[in-house]
Amino acid sequence: MNGYKEREYTKRFDWITWKELLRYVGTHRGRMTVMVVLMILVASIDVVQPFITGWLVDTIIIPENTERLGAFIAVFAGLGLVQAANIFTFIAIAGKVDMGICYDIRKEGFHRLQELTFSYFDKTPTGWIMARMTSDAQKLGDVIAWSLIDISWGAAYMLIMGITMFAVNWRLALVSLAVLPILMVTALWFQKKILNGYRNVRRINSRITGSYNEGITGARTSKTLVREVANSNEFGELTRSMRTHAVKTATISALFMPAVLTLGAVGTALAFWRGGTGVIAGTGLTYGVLVSFIFATAGFFDPVLELSRVFADLQYAQASAERVLSLLRETPDIIDPPEANADSLRKISGGLKFESVDFHYGKGEMILKDFNLDVAPGESIALVGETGSGKSTIVNLACRFYEPTSGRILVDGVDYRESSQEWLQSRLGYVLQSPHLFTGTVRENIRYGRLDADDEEVEQAAMTVGAHDFIIGLEHGYDTEVGSGGGKLSVGEKQLISFARAILANPAIFVLDEATSSVDTETEERIRTAIHRVLKGRTSFLIAHRLSTVREADRIMVLSAGVVVEQGTHRELMALRGRYWSLYTRQFREETEVRILGA
Repeated sequence: MNGYKEREYTKRFDWITWKELLRYVGTHRGRMTVMVVLMILVASIDVVQPFITGWLVDTIIIPENTERLGAFIAVFAGLGLVQAANIFTFIAIAGKVDMGICYDIRKEGFHRLQELTFSYFDKTPTGWIMARMTSDAQKLGDVIAWSLIDISWGAAYMLIMGITMFAVNWRLALVSLAVLPILMVTALWFQKKILNGYRNVRRINSRITGSYNEGITGARTSKTLVREVANSNEFGELTRSMRTHAVKTATISALFMPAVLTLGAVGTALAFWRGGTGVIAGTGLTYGVLVSFIFATAGFFDPVLELSRVFADLQYAQASAERVLSLLRETPDIIDPPEANADSLRKISGGLKFESVDFHYGKGEMILKDFNLDVAPGESIALVGETGSGKSTIVNLACRFYEPTSGRILVDGVDYRESSQEWLQSRLGYVLQSPHLFTGTVRENIRYGRLDADDEEVEQAAMTVGAHDFIIGLEHGYDTEVGSGGGKLSVGEKQLISFARAILANPAIFVLDEATSSVDTETEERIRTAIHRVLKGRTSFLIAHRLSTVREADRIMVLSAGVVVEQGTHRELMALRGRYWSLYTRQFREETEVRILGA
């Protein structure tokens, strides 16, 4: 999964994890309280029923006295109706709580993802995040809501039933419940095995989700590399591994239920033996009490089985809980100071200064070392150089997508760490090599640049970048759906819409990151014309593979391994006949040869 390795999670039931997760119950406290009260009422009625049956045997059946039969039927029917009403009510409430908890977790998770910085997404696969916010969140909602019902009922039933059994006949109760300690030890052993098995299943499921994501997003690359068979084989290994762990865990779970049922049957048999001998010996134990204890003992172990299943589910869900919480606990690498929002309305003139900046990604090697750069407001800076030379790093630092490892970056003479990220980034225009469009219309995608823009401003932005003509030629013009990720448009069309979106925000600082490298010559010329028009008076950074797009920059900086080896205007650098001259002339020859061959 892209080299990503999940941390190891605890191998036992973690009360701290569940305590932290139960805070999501807080907003549903009223409904949860009603559910608990209803389950105690349900458990109480379930406890009463065996003893009512015993009363029926002693009072009506054995003496053959039918005078009270009508009362018995009325009571039994009434209890049945109350139970039906209780069950309907708690199922309806539990469904609302289930969906509410899922909603709360996903809402907080999405909000946290908006806060996290680029470094988190650099190291975390998309499939991992998707699994946390979909299947894991759903599992937690189900378990928290429904497990509370089962635990409330099971605990109340066992407690009330135990007290009632001891109150009716403590000797018979001791014999009937003698297998309970053995049952508890057995349940703990099985739960440990089941938890470990489910954790393995969830871990492999995350890898499968990531594999699905890569298979879909990388379908074109897979086909061009003829990787279909290899991808299928690798995916097959993952699914076989998941099947092996799932079958093993399911087998252990399947053994657990018969073990509990067997021990429950032993308890019932003991009640039958002890009670039966007592009735025959004439010790004062009635047939009704014996019948009550047989039903009560058999019923007593039902919640034991149910609670064991619930704790198994909780342990299965603990793997989901740990993963979801690991995302929710993530903290951004970049945190604004408390007073940062005070300058949210302060304008930016565009002056940028790097002072002795060092930077490396995570624990990787140093990308920039003692880097210095002074950019005047409105100056256009072009960054050129081979892949890995530090071009994108400089821009990412300037935009505060990352912060320097050491040194300072000043915006208009002030260290940008003293201001909010929003203050700077809301005044940025950024056009990427591979622009992303959101599902919706062309108009909506341009308006993302400034949500309060009216239709006239949206269309004016499109005209500014030369996108208006192709847009009105679409089936529904500005109201044409772009498809998922802009899939219904060409790369050049997406690039122009992305450019219009950036222009609409009227940014003080503009960044073009290889913005023309994936478009045709005609679209490139259109973008170049727009660049000259909109960058006037704005501080701008241009990262370009096609050097023809940077000739008009105020300053061209040639980078190698994070060091500026040459800088100047296009004319000055060509006169030097150095590295820039070499790159430019070689690229010019290649483009000329392509045009000749194409002709």
